[in-house]
Amino acid sequence: MMKKVLMSLSAVTLLTLSASAMAAGNVAAGQQKSATCAGCHGATGNETLDASYPRLAGQHASYLEQALAAYRSGERKNPIMAGFAAALSDQDIADLSAYFASQDSTLGIIPEEQ
Repeated sequence: MMKKVLMSLSAVTLLTLSASAMAAGNVAAGQQKSATCAGCHGATGNETLDASYPRLAGQHASYLEQALAAYRSGERKNPIMAGFAAALSDQDIADLSAYFASQDSTLGIIPEEQ
C-alpha cells in the first residue's frame, strides 16, 4: 500500500515538474510585455520611481509568478497591481517573471561618485 502511494506521489511530482517546464517564460517576450511595468518599476525592474515600489530585477521567477497570480486572483491585495494583473494570462505572467528574473539587480550597489 505504501509503495503505491509513493509511486503515485512520484508520478504527480513528475507531471507537475513537466508542466512547469512547459510553461517556462520567454525573456524576450517578457521584455516586450514589460512596458506597462516600467512606469513604476523601471525598464529593467531596477529604477523604481517611488521607494514604496519593489525592485523586480533579479527576483526569482517563481516568486514573481506567485505574486502576480496572487494579485490577479485577489489573494494579494493592491488596487494598482490587481488592475494590471487582471489582464495577464498565465503565459504573460511566466514571460514577465522570466524577464525580470533575468535582469541584474542593482539593489545594494552603491553608485560610484563622479
